[in-house]
Amino acid sequence: MRMYDIIAKKRNGETLSEEEIRFMVSGYVKGEIPDYQMSAMLMAIYFQGMDDRETAILTNEVAHSGDMVDLSPIEGIKADKHSTGGVGDKTTLVVAPIVAACGVKVAKMSGRGLGHTGGTVDKMESIPGMKTTLSEKEFFRVVNTAGLSVIGQSGNLAPADKKLYALRDVTATVDSIPLIAASIMSKKLAAGSDCILLDVKTGSGAFMKTLENSVTLAEKMVAIGEQEGKKTMALITNMDIPLGNRIGNSLEVIEAVETLKGRGPEDLTEVCLQLAAGMLFLAGKGSLTECRALAEKAIEDGSALSRLIAMVEAQGGDTSVIKDTSLFKKAPFHKEVIAEKSGYITHMNTELCGIASSLLGAGRLTKDSLIDHTAGIVLCKKVGDQVQKGDVIAVLYASEEELFAASEKELIRAVEIHADRPEKMPLIYARVTKQGIERLI
Repeated sequence: MRMYDIIAKKRNGETLSEEEIRFMVSGYVKGEIPDYQMSAMLMAIYFQGMDDRETAILTNEVAHSGDMVDLSPIEGIKADKHSTGGVGDKTTLVVAPIVAACGVKVAKMSGRGLGHTGGTVDKMESIPGMKTTLSEKEFFRVVNTAGLSVIGQSGNLAPADKKLYALRDVTATVDSIPLIAASIMSKKLAAGSDCILLDVKTGSGAFMKTLENSVTLAEKMVAIGEQEGKKTMALITNMDIPLGNRIGNSLEVIEAVETLKGRGPEDLTEVCLQLAAGMLFLAGKGSLTECRALAEKAIEDGSALSRLIAMVEAQGGDTSVIKDTSLFKKAPFHKEVIAEKSGYITHMNTELCGIASSLLGAGRLTKDSLIDHTAGIVLCKKVGDQVQKGDVIAVLYASEEELFAASEKELIRAVEIHADRPEKMPLIYARVTKQGIERLI
């Protein structure tokens, strides 16, 4: 078998066999297939696509290129969640404790932020002493005792994906739906949970900018998960507006804690309840309506917050900052961003909001950048809000005053103010299951 022939076959729009895909992935991981040939294959896939069967085979091969986590030492049903990334997306820190409080284990491996999107691991590390790297034995112990554990991804989890993503990143083939689906789902399958809830973001702050592409990606990923024996569901959620009011690591942890206390922003609370209900439904805890009620009760009775505190303590974190968020270290400098005219905020380019936060030190501009856990943005006004010229629309936080100018420029560019009130945007557009697409608007 020759890689040349496999490239030509896909270039011509033909379907690859399981043997050909296995040969391609295995050979690339071993270094037997050079980057220039795999680059040609990625471009062929970009233009010709892959059907559901091909995508599922590719995903399975990438998943099995490294460690396959065996979660059997953890008692009960294990549920996982994945977000395709966004700005202000601190849902894991709310949803995982809710689900754990309802009796479903959450053994989750999360990533770090890069570019305009934040990462759950970076947010967790803003909690003093919090460990996000655990041995397998420690990981299992924390999940069994606290009900949940969120850690960084294993170094040998789907190594083929790491190689392929690095190549996609420099060959303009990142935004290929089959390749995105295989990348995400290979890591989810390798992580070993019984059921998977996918939060597929759509809009200006998301990887998928259009609803159509977001639904297509969700369908692909749900099909892969179900084919591999995992109960899988996706929600298409709005990332055309930052989620919640806070962007930045410790700022987002504070907002997550407030949400678990029942005092969170309406949009963040609603999305988290929907995601939690979906995970509980997949785990067999009842109908979606019943699972929503369970999630609401876990916030009301404080059991979800107790689960977060238990996880933080079990992973070496200082629980005092969770019990009293005013104890979090604060940025030494802040700057108010003022509305330049009166009217209604009609749009916030969410990607630019994320970039503005990164410029303050809250995100990585390169892989080697250091994170300032205190930096970020608190939004005082959002889409639909009326503002007067001179009103404070946001407050920037940083450890160096000279960082404000560039960040403020991006945030002002992100916010559009017009005379007419905009129509209210939906938070959740659709639910995707193996049965099909259920529109929620």
